[in-house]
Amino acid sequence: MSNLLYPLKFQPILKEKIWGGNKLKSVLNKSIDQNNVGESWEISDVDGDASIVINGKLKGQSLKQLLKAFKGDLIGDKNFKVFQDKFPLLIKFIDAKKDLSIQLHPNDELAAKRHNSFGKTEMWYVMQADDDAKLIVGFNQKLDSKEYLKHLEAKTLTEILNFDSVTEGDTYFIEVGRVHAIGAGVMLAEIQQTSDVTYRVYDWDRVDSQGNKRELHNDLAIDAIDFNMKDNFRIDYLKKVNNSNEMVSCPYFTTNYIPVEAESILKENTFDSFIIYICVDGTVTINTKDFSETINKGETLLIPSAIKSFEITAKKAKLLEVYV
Repeated sequence: MSNLLYPLKFQPILKEKIWGGNKLKSVLNKSIDQNNVGESWEISDVDGDASIVINGKLKGQSLKQLLKAFKGDLIGDKNFKVFQDKFPLLIKFIDAKKDLSIQLHPNDELAAKRHNSFGKTEMWYVMQADDDAKLIVGFNQKLDSKEYLKHLEAKTLTEILNFDSVTEGDTYFIEVGRVHAIGAGVMLAEIQQTSDVTYRVYDWDRVDSQGNKRELHNDLAIDAIDFNMKDNFRIDYLKKVNNSNEMVSCPYFTTNYIPVEAESILKENTFDSFIIYICVDGTVTINTKDFSETINKGETLLIPSAIKSFEITAKKAKLLEVYV
């Protein structure tokens, strides 16, 4: 069965959002007809939003079907033991024309109990940011739940939040329980656990075209916020050319940064895991013994676990390399 597998490309799943813009089309060349598309789900196994293969012999198959057919050959034996027929990661590109809501995600325990879901640990890699664009990550002072609720009720939440100005290449690790928001003018790649559980705590009092405010989840959020969290959210990482430079390593995923420059990089998969490549700049070709696939900026490729060696070539490109 494993000899049927090759580097897999999927159809992006596009999501219109109240805060979405047009950079996914204008900068990442996504094929988009509608306005305000805020998210492109690149690889997804969320219920109702399973990614579909668009290249090679398995074209038309869903990620869910591939998992059932190929099991450990697709995601690695150790991963299959843990996740069975659920793919563990969700990969997205996000374009925020307007500020996203201030939100947080529950941990595995709360998410399982309340939503029959994984928690949502995630990371961000900023691909483009307008002048003065910002992210909200964490608090700017020590707080407890009582003080937090006072600010929430008084609509002074922004006074206690940490705002960071960002530029291309800035990377953030968003642990469960950390209050956060993507600010207007930021386009980024997001790597996260497979989960769509978000607790929205403030949405800037905005309304949709029907005059309705979006639902808030403050009753659920108060138990899920981690008030003891340290300010270790901005990630420093090396940028050694033609090397895998570690950015984030946590129980849910490892992400490396690879600047590729006019060289062929031979890769060995020793992780007992799939590997995902997200092209965040340039164009890259990945060659296996029997198959070759090219990805451009804003495209994503899944290398099944059964493929143990392959080659990456590019004149000049930047990749994120992700595995579990």
